[in-house]
Amino acid sequence: MKKTALFFILFVNTLTLSAQKAETEVDICVYGGNAAGVITAYTAQKAGKSVILIEPGNHLGGLTTGGLGYTDIGNKFAITGIARDFYRRIGKHYGKFEQWIFEPHVAEHILLDYIKRAQVKVLYGHRLNSLKKQGKVIQEITLENSKNPSMTTNRKIKAKMFIDCTYEGDLMAKAKVSYTVGREDNQTFHETYNGVQLMEKHQFPDGIDPYKIEGKPESGLVWGVSDEKLLPAGTGNKNVQAYNFRICLTKDVSNQIPIGKPEGYDSTKYELLLRVFNKMKPKNLAQYLKFDFMPNQKTDINNNGPFSTDMIGMNYEFPEADYQQRAEIQKNHELYIKGLLYFIGNDARIEEHLRKEMKSYGYPKDEYTDNGNWSPQMYVREARRMVGAYVMTQANCQGKEVVTDGVGMAAYTMDSHNCQRLVIEKNGVKMVKNEGDVQVGGFPPYPISYRSLIPKASEVSNLLVPVCMSASHIAYGSIRMEPVFMVLGQSSALAASLAIDHHTSVQEIEIGKLQKMLKTDPLSDGSIAEILVDDANTGNVKLIGSWEKETTNRGAYGSSMLSDESKGKEEKSVRFIPEIVKNGKYQVYVYVPKVQQSTSKTLVTVFDGKGMNEVNIDHAKLVVEGQTSGEWVGLGAYTFPKGNQSFVEISNKSADGKVVADAVLFVPAE
Repeated sequence: MKKTALFFILFVNTLTLSAQKAETEVDICVYGGNAAGVITAYTAQKAGKSVILIEPGNHLGGLTTGGLGYTDIGNKFAITGIARDFYRRIGKHYGKFEQWIFEPHVAEHILLDYIKRAQVKVLYGHRLNSLKKQGKVIQEITLENSKNPSMTTNRKIKAKMFIDCTYEGDLMAKAKVSYTVGREDNQTFHETYNGVQLMEKHQFPDGIDPYKIEGKPESGLVWGVSDEKLLPAGTGNKNVQAYNFRICLTKDVSNQIPIGKPEGYDSTKYELLLRVFNKMKPKNLAQYLKFDFMPNQKTDINNNGPFSTDMIGMNYEFPEADYQQRAEIQKNHELYIKGLLYFIGNDARIEEHLRKEMKSYGYPKDEYTDNGNWSPQMYVREARRMVGAYVMTQANCQGKEVVTDGVGMAAYTMDSHNCQRLVIEKNGVKMVKNEGDVQVGGFPPYPISYRSLIPKASEVSNLLVPVCMSASHIAYGSIRMEPVFMVLGQSSALAASLAIDHHTSVQEIEIGKLQKMLKTDPLSDGSIAEILVDDANTGNVKLIGSWEKETTNRGAYGSSMLSDESKGKEEKSVRFIPEIVKNGKYQVYVYVPKVQQSTSKTLVTVFDGKGMNEVNIDHAKLVVEGQTSGEWVGLGAYTFPKGNQSFVEISNKSADGKVVADAVLFVPAE
């Protein structure tokens, strides 16, 4: 082992061991060591507060290190602060400016580095046992050993502020904060996509028989099909959208462990998939396993199609279950998915070309090495949701209601996975259908209310909840993305710090001050902030000629972009003028959306206050990776004087197709 790696491990262990006291008192206690928890603890420590981060498991990062390497973004404009810094550090690892797809162990290493740099104390392997509250103030929590809860060495954590970053909202629930589970009725918040939804995405084709012996109801239902009745559209119920694991496999033969038969394997669980295959005759597995490819020939596989990795209907008890029940549910999900992969690769009833395709993958030897090369983190898409001081709803997502106390943004489609697998009758024929899947987008980034991160003032005064935050089921489906949780974690840490500094509650902090801190010191370390000039910043953008303003959530950075299709017949340009706050060297990037009928080259001119520097962008070399439609293209490093004397200009000169002017970024050089 390299000396640096050994020192790093010893350093983290030293911090961990230093926290192993029967009673610990800190300013801020962060419960839950997923990516949001890490960023929250890092931010709080950088704010000068004493912090402890508690992780019930043995690893930090949650889903970000647990297989979800093909990041759900929606629109990169929405991801700010330290969350954006994380993806920049991922990019640096892979030799790029910014990257949103990555291997699990790379993400974990980078998150551990945040812990190291801020010297955050981490307590692994301990989970919440009880909570003591006086009036509206949480005074302390008691933790038990996660693996051996019968041990008598329970630890007490006293803190001025508590932040619940778990996917389950356990600390929030122990504090008697109002919460909900499942789907509201559409009428509750005047929504249209909440409650029961029978849609066509990830749906069975008509005619798939639901019975063990086809055509014979008396034989009983095939595994995975519920006998519940389909309720009217929009009806609320407590059914929770399906969970799965994001599966990291590899095609690298030298790094493979074969996909073997899991314990308790039962091929009858996959009968519905066999019936779909027989009806649809797929050419490959992509319709049923969503393969997204990571560096070094690895995958992030997600659910796809009518029968896939989602274990529909088998997680309803999870949000409020005890630890033992949750462990059983998680194990069942793991065995179901491992069995699915084995079934596809080995069952003789599966066509040979599909079996061969499945067998070309294996578990990676270099991932999850202490957990049988399988992710320890199940994809808990949704569990408890706080009913807080403000509830985010569909109206917020679609811009019909815009909050003024925003401390983060979301931009993803309103997304829910299926909640039920039912028998319905269509034209006199009984068949299987999935219910609950919703995927409705088409809106730009929108602000998330600070009030949705805090309980009602009558309940708890020193708790923030950035993950199980206050939102309706369908709005949560848009917000519940890993980078957004990181952003909200940073905001929560700063809010907790303000509450401590001003001896007040989380409900009474000055929102304007919090918003200013997030804007002027986005990395929470006092460094000079990067400067973004977007086409929407009209005071910093000068147009020469007529440009079309396109408002869209696809392609553009933010809510809009400017475009011209005249192919240079009339000379046009867009000048982006930054307000440089301090003389110095800046790396300059221009955002280039990948659009249809694009020009092959775009002329960009950088004026640094002294001279003009022309750069031609070759669009053939533009590689867009991940869930995004554009990339930052580097223009080089320049020294700019303070003020607004400099600019970057995008021109349509010599264009042979559509020219786009969207955003320019000025990043202080290291």
